[in-house]
Amino acid sequence: MRPILTLLSVLFISSPAYAAELPEMDAEAIIAAVNTRDDGQQLTRKFKVELTNRSGKTRTEEMVAFRRYFGDEKRTVIFYTEPTRVRGTGFLTFDYADPKADDDQWLYLPALRKVRRISASDRGDYFLGTDFTYEEIKKEQKVQDTDYVFESVGTGMLDGSEVYIVKGIPANDDTARELGVSYVVWRIDPEIWMTRKTEYYDRNGNLARTITLEGYDTIDGYLTATKLRAENHKTGHSSVFTFDDSDYETDVSDRIFSQARLRRGL
Repeated sequence: MRPILTLLSVLFISSPAYAAELPEMDAEAIIAAVNTRDDGQQLTRKFKVELTNRSGKTRTEEMVAFRRYFGDEKRTVIFYTEPTRVRGTGFLTFDYADPKADDDQWLYLPALRKVRRISASDRGDYFLGTDFTYEEIKKEQKVQDTDYVFESVGTGMLDGSEVYIVKGIPANDDTARELGVSYVVWRIDPEIWMTRKTEYYDRNGNLARTITLEGYDTIDGYLTATKLRAENHKTGHSSVFTFDDSDYETDVSDRIFSQARLRRGL
């Protein structure tokens, strides 16, 4: 997969027509390129979340996250570290390669002292007061391609970069209900194969949320998002995730991805 993407990247950069017009690609190929972008075998990182309400009042939370691939299965665990009122809260997810298998997700709330399973039907719910959904936390800017029927909408300019524009309509009514959308529009930068801007339209066709990639860097050889902003156009609430200390080289133990460790914390 990697050589194909490298060849495409060379084509985009070296072609004299690149600045004016991207090579034509079908929507499925664009989404496949996003999903096959190499994001490393394992990752440890810290991140800060800034939550701002309609009146401009902001609160900040901090977390530590670990992610590792077990073959084609991706496991992620997140622990809240600050402030005190949320410290010890944890989220664990097993993202299975088989699209027919429901992914496993669990949430630990210290005040209740119990682990709660997040069902597949709840994956479109917001993650712990943020404007990102459980699905978006799990997928990390990638897309579950079986959830949508994709359509290429052409190309456009965004923040000085030419991007592919892809529209996705939920594959069926159950998926539309779970995700809470009528359609989604992605603006994808082929130089990095990341989505620079994603727009989510509610079941009535109104713009509900926007997620914007505001920063990225190459860390340990891997393209890495360093700042993401989600804006809820209905509530006026926004969430900014700023990622720090991303480490792809330190080994991540498989023992950290368990419900027992979720209860115990860091």
